[in-house]
Amino acid sequence: MKLMRWDVVLPAILLASSSLAKAQTLPPDVTKQVDKVFEKWDKQDSPGCALGVYKDGHIVYEHGYGMADLNDDVPITPATVFHVASMSKQFTAASIVLLAQQGKLSLDDDVHKYIPELPNLGERITIRHLIHHTSGLRDQWALLELAGWRYSQDLITDDDVMSVMTRQKELNFKPGDKFVYSASRGHCCASFPRPGWP
Repeated sequence: MKLMRWDVVLPAILLASSSLAKAQTLPPDVTKQVDKVFEKWDKQDSPGCALGVYKDGHIVYEHGYGMADLNDDVPITPATVFHVASMSKQFTAASIVLLAQQGKLSLDDDVHKYIPELPNLGERITIRHLIHHTSGLRDQWALLELAGWRYSQDLITDDDVMSVMTRQKELNFKPGDKFVYSASRGHCCASFPRPGWP
């Protein structure tokens, strides 16, 4: 699979966003320039991307390029939902650090303060443990597989992940004792700011 050249894509996006300073829609000439950047991937035999340009919290241009699923001939549209998985983890961690800097939480808070449905497994697990993959919590994908889910074939929701996370009976190790990569930490951290959260 060929990768996008961000040295070409980024200037096109910046050009588009700078042209929006006075307008609420993307001018047609800029739309053509943006589409030209992505035309190489806007084919039925190529993966692509979904693009959204926002100004003042409103979408001023959206377009899908290429295919979401090459095997089943599913094109990408602005409404295509992507499974971003691990690509989002660094943004989640950075967001948690920003919340800590704003005094809205502490990295040393017990995770049960924000996710009370996690079972008490006899050890204090902090947000810091989650961020650094030292929580001892079992990996969500291993738990889902044990529960009979098929990673690439089943639609797995946040509720599905939380249902297996809350049924853990023990930790893999005492929090802070080891570093073991766990996708569960990203899911837990992403659930901190919930509706009604301060």
